Amino acid sequence: MAHFKRNASAVWNGTGAEGSGELNGPSGVLSGTPYSAAKRFQNEDGKAGTNPEELIAAAHAGCYIMALSFRLSGAGFTPTTLRCDATIDMDNSSGGWAFEKITLNLEAEVPGIDHAQFMELAEAAKSGCPVSKALSAVAIELNATLK
Repeated sequence: MAHFKRNASAVWNGTGAEGSGELNGPSGVLSGTPYSAAKRFQNEDGKAGTNPEELIAAAHAGCYIMALSFRLSGAGFTPTTLRCDATIDMDNSSGGWAFEKITLNLEAEVPGIDHAQFMELAEAAKSGCPVSKALSAVAIELNATLK
């Protein structure tokens, strides 16, 4: 396969501050998923609905560990478990919200690999995953732990 497309849609009703919207995608994972400014900026636990940053963080964590799994298996190692959480730090000091930094926190169980080779592959996956490439205007940090 040399090419493919993925899509999702958003609908917004009302003003930025008072309005709300929903997100949809063909997989059904996003099916009328609510979002709003209040859910984005005032709901720290994120349980009232999603926001663009949460979706990007999930996409980045998922893409990164899949890319790492391909690199590990290509080097002859089968990971038992790869866990990653992605944290997006936002900044509004310049008068508009912007991504300041993305931190990938990785915990990995990979039998038979030494720490140096693991770190080399983990860093290569960080710079090589498609979502990292798309977000390359933002500093991306990796905290990797090999168990």
